[in-house]
Amino acid sequence: MSVLSVLALFCVWVLLCTHGAFGGYVKYNTGSGIVDGKLNVHLVPHSHDDVGWLKTIDQYYVGSNNSIQGACVENVLDSVVVSLRRDPNRKFIFAEMAFFQRWWETQSVEIQEEVKKLIDVGQLEFVNGGWCMHDEATTHYVDMIDQTTLGHRAIKKQFNTTPRAGWQIDPFGHSAVQAYLLGAELGFDSVHFARVDYQDRAKRKVDKSLEVVWRGSKTFGSFSQIFSNAFPRHYSPPDGFHFEVFDEDFVPVQDNLLLFDYNVEQRVNDFINAAITQANVTRTNHIMWTMGDDFQYQYAESWFKQMEKLIHYVNKDGRVNALYSTPSIYTDAKNMANETWPLKTDDYFPYADSTNAYWTGFFTSRPALKRYIRMLSGYYLAVRQLEFMAGRRSAGPNTYSLGDALGIAQHHDAVTGTAKQHTTDDYAKRLTIGASEAETVANSALACIANSTSKGQCVTPFLTLSQCQLLNISYCPPTEEDIPEGKSLVVVAYNPLGWNRTDIIRIPVNDGNLVVKDSMGSTIEAQYVELDNVTSNLRNFYTKAYLGISPKQVPKYWIVFQVSLPPLGWNTYFVSKAAGKGKSGSASISTVDLAQNETVEIGPGNLKMSFSSASGQLNRMFNSKTGVDIPVQQSYLWYGSSGGDTDPQASGAYIFRPNGSPPTVISRSVPLKVVRGTIVDEVHQQFNSWVYQVIRLYKDKEHAEVEYTIGPIPTEDGVGKEVITRMTANMVTDKVFYTDSNGRDFLKRVRDFREDWPLQVHQPVAG
Repeated sequence: MSVLSVLALFCVWVLLCTHGAFGGYVKYNTGSGIVDGKLNVHLVPHSHDDVGWLKTIDQYYVGSNNSIQGACVENVLDSVVVSLRRDPNRKFIFAEMAFFQRWWETQSVEIQEEVKKLIDVGQLEFVNGGWCMHDEATTHYVDMIDQTTLGHRAIKKQFNTTPRAGWQIDPFGHSAVQAYLLGAELGFDSVHFARVDYQDRAKRKVDKSLEVVWRGSKTFGSFSQIFSNAFPRHYSPPDGFHFEVFDEDFVPVQDNLLLFDYNVEQRVNDFINAAITQANVTRTNHIMWTMGDDFQYQYAESWFKQMEKLIHYVNKDGRVNALYSTPSIYTDAKNMANETWPLKTDDYFPYADSTNAYWTGFFTSRPALKRYIRMLSGYYLAVRQLEFMAGRRSAGPNTYSLGDALGIAQHHDAVTGTAKQHTTDDYAKRLTIGASEAETVANSALACIANSTSKGQCVTPFLTLSQCQLLNISYCPPTEEDIPEGKSLVVVAYNPLGWNRTDIIRIPVNDGNLVVKDSMGSTIEAQYVELDNVTSNLRNFYTKAYLGISPKQVPKYWIVFQVSLPPLGWNTYFVSKAAGKGKSGSASISTVDLAQNETVEIGPGNLKMSFSSASGQLNRMFNSKTGVDIPVQQSYLWYGSSGGDTDPQASGAYIFRPNGSPPTVISRSVPLKVVRGTIVDEVHQQFNSWVYQVIRLYKDKEHAEVEYTIGPIPTEDGVGKEVITRMTANMVTDKVFYTDSNGRDFLKRVRDFREDWPLQVHQPVAG
């Protein structure tokens, strides 16, 4: 063998030795920090853990029902903690505190101490830190605050720290209120997310504006702004760098020279190429790789072993720098770069991820669940106030269960209505259990403070109060029972708002000879309204489903009266039989109009509405006090749901996709029933056998109340139906309209226009 051949062989030997191992232990260098002058690839290990979706929250936690999805969050946390302890350079972020608390409360003192150390040194970092990763379209801002507070309180109590970064990676679009109220105002210095419109993302990649300064509030201006990072793709790693056990695309870094398929150079080149591709759409020399996906890290070593090999060999190569990181470290690096960032001032709605996939279907999916959550949100606020006023007890019923259930229900697959049916049932069950316990708290506290004889002291109540959770379908046994002579039905009304409030109480009764008095003994005006057939049918069906028994009778009337309440206060009202034989009660009986003129006008107060006698439909609204007079028509229609075509995308719980046909009018002629009284006028409209509507105008209210009952929607013809109501007026708007942002702000919108990119309209209805 020649000297040159020996030298060549030696050179190859040395080269191989620097990029691989001969089957022995290798100490990988994972301690690299940020390197100036190089492209820094921030590897952020995470697991996105839905608080219910295909499985219930507890099934996801313990890993049951795996025929649906192989997911166990308990395994994730167990595994991650063990892996983090093996290498002090490893990092991991976690978001969903509803899961973490389940895990934390079952750990030994020794494990808890180890976890505290991991948090103290920054290896384990909480992001978002709410009870769940809440939705941003269908949630109310109070609920967003409450569920976030629940998680942050646990983090502060247990670890004396607070999250720095928002991590809203999976909600289906992003609201301006999220940016400033649940971001900047919360103390976050960044918010990170994946789902933005596909057209928006494409443009932002071109002009490197995926990362922006988001100023979510015009009112608060620059005080409301936050650094926002929209990922260049989904919240998973680049293709080829997914390292969950049993993944089909798992390509490990094989660096053992004694084994086949050695690929260190190839994997390093793959890494660098993917990093450069992302760097070309990102400002500064820092990019983030989200190293995880749904319910990943069930065997955390599978991920960490591959990442430490990549960090070791990529940094040895020297062309780019790889490091373990977190959103906080990444954001600090971006800030240090002294870059000028584009400014964003609106929101990221609506969201579409392809031409025919506008995620606007979930705005209305499972409306009954949405109503239940919203109703219990206000109830939760009121009961907590009462609990505080009466003095929270160390033992016995409290409001925690309802807070926990509401926190879970804000999840982006819960209130959205996009979870599976058995999971949705689980959400409703938790809410019902929480509401039942909160009801006990409210009854006790309200009875106690209503009877308190001295300020700040709660005496044993003499009243036994109860509430009617099914009042919306007229089921309320305490009010339906016969009131004995000389006795009264006591109604205690509480106002959780910080200002005086005048409102209407409606309770079902059977006695047509009642009188209503206030706490001073003065008789107040009341009105009887007969119960309609649609409500009584719903009552019979749902009370049997809810209670397992059919009600003995249907109440004859609603009795309606007005109450006046002080801020954070209550008043008591008494309903009793009219005194004396032959005496009539104070409540007036509503009259039913038979339409004789061309136009029927209703409204006992300033606000009036007129309806056509011929068609039975609304044609005008006017206010005698303000002078506003608007011709307006209302109709119910339905769009046919697309089942897919050359593009297989169908309409469903997430996505609204009409089939392209014009909407079908449900009815052009509507039977009309008019009910008049001293407090309220009502118009009852039967559009067809499955659409029923009641419009109410109250004497002292400047708005109309619309109650509609829709369903069951017929599908025997094989066509899915997306039901809408359309209001047609003569207002000249130039395509401008306004929508609310989580019930806190209003946002100006222009139809078929986006401020941030030239919109191509492919779905004119859904998008």
